[in-house]
Amino acid sequence: MIGVKKYFYLVAVKWYQLPNIVSISGITNNMEELINSQRVFFNTNITFDPGYRIDQLHKLENALQKNETLLYEALYADVKKSPYETYISELRHIYKEIREVCSNLKKWTRARRAKTDLMNFPARSYIVPVPLGCVLIIGSWNFPYQLSLIPVIAALAAGNTVILKPSELPAKSSHTLADIINSNFDPALFRVVEGGVSETTELLKHKFDKIFFTGSNRVGKIVYEAAARNLTPVTLELGGKNPVIFTEKCNLKNGVKRLVWAKFLNAGQSCVSPDYVLVNRSVKEEFLSQAKAEIQKSHYAIDNHNFMLTVNTDHAKRLIGYLSEGKIFYGGHHELKNRYIEPTILTEVKFDDRVMQEEIFGPILPVVEFSDLDEVIAILKERPAPVACYIYSSDRKKIRRIIQEVPFGGGAVNDSVMHFINPNLPFGGVRESGTGSYHGEAGFRNFTHYKSILDKPTWFEPNLKYYPHTKLKQKLIKLIAG
Repeated sequence: MIGVKKYFYLVAVKWYQLPNIVSISGITNNMEELINSQRVFFNTNITFDPGYRIDQLHKLENALQKNETLLYEALYADVKKSPYETYISELRHIYKEIREVCSNLKKWTRARRAKTDLMNFPARSYIVPVPLGCVLIIGSWNFPYQLSLIPVIAALAAGNTVILKPSELPAKSSHTLADIINSNFDPALFRVVEGGVSETTELLKHKFDKIFFTGSNRVGKIVYEAAARNLTPVTLELGGKNPVIFTEKCNLKNGVKRLVWAKFLNAGQSCVSPDYVLVNRSVKEEFLSQAKAEIQKSHYAIDNHNFMLTVNTDHAKRLIGYLSEGKIFYGGHHELKNRYIEPTILTEVKFDDRVMQEEIFGPILPVVEFSDLDEVIAILKERPAPVACYIYSSDRKKIRRIIQEVPFGGGAVNDSVMHFINPNLPFGGVRESGTGSYHGEAGFRNFTHYKSILDKPTWFEPNLKYYPHTKLKQKLIKLIAG
């Protein structure tokens, strides 16, 4: 059987492989040809074999490892992100995800037994996981490798064919990723399509079996609307203003250290980055003092390999505009020409200020004091639901209240951001911050359809459901089914 699969695979590669086109900008026919080739390849059933899927994931890992230096150089050229930061925040998560998936894939792909009700006796019931088909994944610019490839890993693990459209903003990173993938994979299985808005718009005109998008709410709405025309299911991983709450009872020293690292990781350009802090009035001054000291201790700078630039001038200009709101407690230095903004703490901001209305997505941290947790919870309930919330407290009662009452996708207690890297925790937003989740088995499930099957023998057939309908039959049905 394995020999037959390999034979059909070779035939499919020979017949349906496309030219090695890294960018198909403006060539509508090639996009259509690419999608059609993936559908034909999917229909060979080769991707239904878990062994084949695992081979492809190992191929992806090997291709990335062999080209790590190129990946480091590209991201440094785009935003001055160091190899160390690129590894710990991008490649490490990709490798970990591949290994997690490969070690569990055969278990995830097995049919699962389900109970059979008495009305269907005798019969077997089971649930069969099957791939969806041809998948489009649209990546984000802030983590151009991780946020593109972790959904790809899930989609390939589930047995789908994949077209990846990475963000064009980190241009060298996008091009390097496309070169690596497109030179190692059959385009009928996995292809990177480069380009900007026009290429994405063209892709969205076509019918896919699933679309996975990571990015802003504004673009997410466009993707959702385009998908609706073809009734295509969509996963949206968006963002929001992620609050951080410091109650009066907390380990302030430890909490501030973790918060500062999380906030200025990737220069604050992360959908799970702490957006603003709500700190109890009784510990506010100490919080500010320790936050300032922790920033200074960390020596954030490009030359120290623990900071990076904003992605482009427009993004930097928007962030600089926030600096005129409230009061700069620390930082504030910026160089628009070089897309540099130093870690900054803002105080005396109001909830109707622009910096408190829009997702910051940069190295600016507004701090708002509070005295009444009930008031804080009421305010957070009224605001759009963020993708994350972080609680620093030793008061378990207050922790439980915030988790239960405040809407948000996921988060952490006495830490920030780190929940994102746990493959056992499904990651995703809620309401305005997204639909669906992924990572680990949740990612596999995201790209899988679970077929429910009732399997009945032919040697016995009860007469209860057939005509004539009698009172005795009705009584028996009530007795059996309730």
